[in-house]
Amino acid sequence: MQKKNMIRNIVSSILLLALVGITSCSKTQSYSELLRDEEEAVNWFLAQKNVALEIPSDYKDFVSVETMGEDAPFYKLDADGYVYMQVVKADFSEMVDEGDLVYFRFNRENISYLYQGIESTISGNGDYLANGATSFIYKNTYLSSTTTWGTGIQMPLTYMGYNSEVNLVLRSYYGFTDEQSTCVPYIINLKYFKPEY
Repeated sequence: MQKKNMIRNIVSSILLLALVGITSCSKTQSYSELLRDEEEAVNWFLAQKNVALEIPSDYKDFVSVETMGEDAPFYKLDADGYVYMQVVKADFSEMVDEGDLVYFRFNRENISYLYQGIESTISGNGDYLANGATSFIYKNTYLSSTTTWGTGIQMPLTYMGYNSEVNLVLRSYYGFTDEQSTCVPYIINLKYFKPEY
């Protein structure tokens, strides 16, 4: 009798552990589900915006927020549609070369929260000088001080120079490296500055 009770308890424990395992798995999302949710949020955001799938052949022909207001288009910057750029202010007087140091200030907001109707906060160092300076070496893929910011924030500098300002829709693939696995897209405002020596 005791042996039957012991076996019953062991079987019950195994079933309980299996049930807990199944339940805990159902509460977490797979990476592919996170990517799908990220894509839905970005598509929702861009559906409310003017989107341009091609970049002007003459970069000085970018339509900007300065000239057109909030209806200025978001230009698709990569073939996969992971980065879209809205030009706020373009400056072509001093372009950035590979290896140049670029300081930047940014504010960003979680697009997934906006999509879900969740109140989100704006984070970054754009409004608070006390938050410190951020910088990268343009087109450097080795220094952690540069790669930590991802490659997406460097893309606008292919088309414009220092003292430019853009809004980027930035999917996690090109985003900050420590957040890439969370699949959170951001709308990020960036201002680029030349270092003063």
